Amino acid sequence: MRNSLLLLVAIATLLLAAPVEANERPNVLILSIDDLNDWVGCLKGHPQAHTPHIDRLAKRGTLFANAHCQAPICTPSRASLVSGLYPHRTGLYFLNPGLEASEVTKNRRTLVEHFADEGYATFGAGKFHHHNEAKYFQEYGGAMGGFGPYPEKKLSYPKGLKAWDWGPFPEDDSAMPDKKVADWVIERLKQKHDKPFFAVAGIWRPHVPMFAPPKWFERFPLEQIKLPKVLDNDRDDLSPYALDLTIGLPAPRHSWFLEGDRWAGAVQSYLACIAFVDHSVGRILDALESSEHRDNTIIVLLSDHGWHLGEKGRWAKRSLWNDGIRVPLIIAGAELPSGQVTRRPVGLIDVFPTLTDLTGVETPPDLDGQSLKPLIEDPNREWNKPALTTFTPGNHSLRTTRWHYIRYADGSEELYDHDADPHEWHNIASASEHAGVLESLRKHLPKVNRPPVIGRWQGWEIEAWRVAEENAKKR
Repeated sequence: MRNSLLLLVAIATLLLAAPVEANERPNVLILSIDDLNDWVGCLKGHPQAHTPHIDRLAKRGTLFANAHCQAPICTPSRASLVSGLYPHRTGLYFLNPGLEASEVTKNRRTLVEHFADEGYATFGAGKFHHHNEAKYFQEYGGAMGGFGPYPEKKLSYPKGLKAWDWGPFPEDDSAMPDKKVADWVIERLKQKHDKPFFAVAGIWRPHVPMFAPPKWFERFPLEQIKLPKVLDNDRDDLSPYALDLTIGLPAPRHSWFLEGDRWAGAVQSYLACIAFVDHSVGRILDALESSEHRDNTIIVLLSDHGWHLGEKGRWAKRSLWNDGIRVPLIIAGAELPSGQVTRRPVGLIDVFPTLTDLTGVETPPDLDGQSLKPLIEDPNREWNKPALTTFTPGNHSLRTTRWHYIRYADGSEELYDHDADPHEWHNIASASEHAGVLESLRKHLPKVNRPPVIGRWQGWEIEAWRVAEENAKKR
């Protein structure tokens, strides 16, 4: 009898130690939001942000409160996320071109394709890769209207790109692409699947045009809007190179918002778009929770980069400052710990290896990121790798738990102490007492920066980069 019991224990031990079969692996659901900064309730980026559904997801899992993109522009950020490689390794720094143009990534399997190779059913709708979406999914539902719809006449910004506009439009949620993206993903969450799935809901808002139906503006009366805190002389301690590089095309100049008393209206529209996005997230979460996949799905919510709304005297993306690079990142579900917050520096580059680690899928050996599973197990553990962000060739940001260091291609530097200066108003790189901090951070800068891949269409950041480089040569 005793020998039989020992045999049973041995068999049970072997079964528990055995690798998880492919059809028993957890599902993955990615909620990818376009241009959402830290104006989320749980991140406290704006006191009026209304995001109850994103906040409840944070309570269900781990909130990475010090997460950053790897490039503050859509295409290179997403290319880095899905390839698992930094921009300085791929040469993809600009809005155009995409993965297929780089010698490093054109034949590389993306995050979605890797999971398909490992036996997952992959499906998605909306924006995730930003180029050739249908190529990467086994089933792609479509862009669902993309950045639209657009009114016949611009509502708020009379010049420039039609995408740079904002206000209450259209009348009903049913006309919004994100309503359609959510509907499509929800239908697939209701279905039975023969194997684990990798699903993506690529949400377009709050990317410009900052349109949302009128009902989403009701929570934010214009006369009650709280503007971001700014310092009038915030840019006085920045280098000429930094000012040239971050001119912020094609966004309107901050002076235009001030001259016409338009700042509050744009902030109102951004908050309204976020509230609508949060509603879309909530609908998808509700569908998952009422489905048979509720207890076996890992949920990742993220944004591709931050967004300025007047901070540092500028608008939109395309900067290495905190407002341009900080992103929401939440990982929850599938029996993972809940109610956690970690302030260790992480990046979107870490999502690929984290998902392979959590699902038992094989991890490609050459990924630049690292699994965040140790932080999910212990949010306060020691974490010595800074979060690296790159904006055009040779311009890098490094973020630790306390410090934010920026070094531009001309050698100029910025250093901010987030314990004392969370708004990054005071560049203390020239202070002698911080020489040791600078020296330790410089060691983490890339040693080699791959030459940029230039597309047929020249993005605005290329123009700013070239101006910065030319002016640096003249100085």
